[in-house]
Amino acid sequence: MKNKISRNKFLKLAALGSIGLYVNACRTKKTKKKAAAASTEKISADTISIDISSSQNLIIHKKGETIYETLRGGFNKRIQKYPKLIVQCKNTQGIAEAINYANANKLAVAVKSGGHCFEGFSSNNDGLVINLSLMNTVEWLDNSTIKIQPGCTLSKLYDTILPKRRIIPAGSCGGVGVGGLTLGGGYGFFSRKYGLTCDSLIELTMVDSKGIIRNTKDHPELLWACKGGGNGNFGIVTEMIFKTYDAPAHFTSHRFKALNVDADRVQTIMEKWFQLTANLPVSCFSAFVHNGRTLNILLTDYENNVKTVQQFKETLTAFVDKITIGTPKPLAASLKNYYGIQYPIYFKNASAGLYENYANIQPFIKDVLQKVIDTPGMIYQINTLGGNINQLSFKDTSAYPHRAYPYLSELQTYWDKESQSKKYETAFEEVQSIFSNNHIQTQYRNYPDINFKDWQHAYYGENYSRLQQIKQQFDPDNVFGYEQGIERKINIS
Repeated sequence: MKNKISRNKFLKLAALGSIGLYVNACRTKKTKKKAAAASTEKISADTISIDISSSQNLIIHKKGETIYETLRGGFNKRIQKYPKLIVQCKNTQGIAEAINYANANKLAVAVKSGGHCFEGFSSNNDGLVINLSLMNTVEWLDNSTIKIQPGCTLSKLYDTILPKRRIIPAGSCGGVGVGGLTLGGGYGFFSRKYGLTCDSLIELTMVDSKGIIRNTKDHPELLWACKGGGNGNFGIVTEMIFKTYDAPAHFTSHRFKALNVDADRVQTIMEKWFQLTANLPVSCFSAFVHNGRTLNILLTDYENNVKTVQQFKETLTAFVDKITIGTPKPLAASLKNYYGIQYPIYFKNASAGLYENYANIQPFIKDVLQKVIDTPGMIYQINTLGGNINQLSFKDTSAYPHRAYPYLSELQTYWDKESQSKKYETAFEEVQSIFSNNHIQTQYRNYPDINFKDWQHAYYGENYSRLQQIKQQFDPDNVFGYEQGIERKINIS
């Protein structure tokens, strides 16, 4: 079949850095009870108090329809959910109508833009899913400012803005929706120079849990919250305004590959890599990708940092088997090499901690590396953040809490058949337990793991209490609740 890919081929692409940088639902107990009650209620013409069946602002899809099955799934085949209704909204008014309908009929609400959430929070069972795929336009407001609808994918965004030599510091996986990426923070090749994706966000419009249209010009605290703490917690974003930056004309990728590695060799190279990346120029990005018996180091550059490339080459030559020094290529063509697989596959991916330096993981990392070697299909990756992400101005204007950490890691596991899920999920959690048992607790919200303990502070740090207050303001009834959604702050007087 055209869209079928084996795990081995997928992992080969991953080792080449071609799966993209994923730069990402269940509900709270109260919401689960609400949904369970709703599922027992028969929705009919007699019980529907708000009729949206003839609305020109949305399209309704029910179980049994072919398109329902197409829209129901996400990027992760491991997670299968069956909402009662899927509503494709065409505009802001359509979203408001869908929310009012859900409230009237006691349906839990989930929102889906790109459908790349690692834990399936963009869907639900027996509720209503608001699908934003039709809201995908990009509009230029002036030469440096764009308005983007949340269903726009990164590939469409780049196709629109790169011909004008403009860029925002977004991710590289082409099928990811801009909405979900931005609300959780978002990062990519350009973030070390220009900040996280959310740092370029200057305004947004949202429909809250009452179906009321809100704009952050009137609610600056909502803009702060949606820069790293959004993730469907406060409402449904309908449009976002971003500032853009000059895009480089060219982009260069360099690769350093070690074959038939053991854990000792990987650890030795890892230590060298941390040393090399400690003072990385802001126009460079690097990823350390351990995939079974293969190790790949990626170094990208868009400002011709010859000295940095030479340092990598001189330091790693004695430890790797193959070095590929790239040549500058047009930016648009280069980014397409990282768009990744665009159709579903079985996987379990999650954050594996943010690090200050190698010392954070050195005492136990060999155990992790050995487990990756022993588990075909598992990848451990560390990406460089740092640079201008840690600007004070960005910190003060966003809810993203982890700016001081220059390294972000992720654990990935892929397999071919549903019957293999338990085996690979178990191996995955065994590795995650190594990190948690060694006090690696700070995590990236766009790479969620349903098993994280104290996820509230792992994702949001000291900002969680403030985010709870904003949740109480815009979603007091927890209409947008899910298992790792921000909880309301209940004031007891």
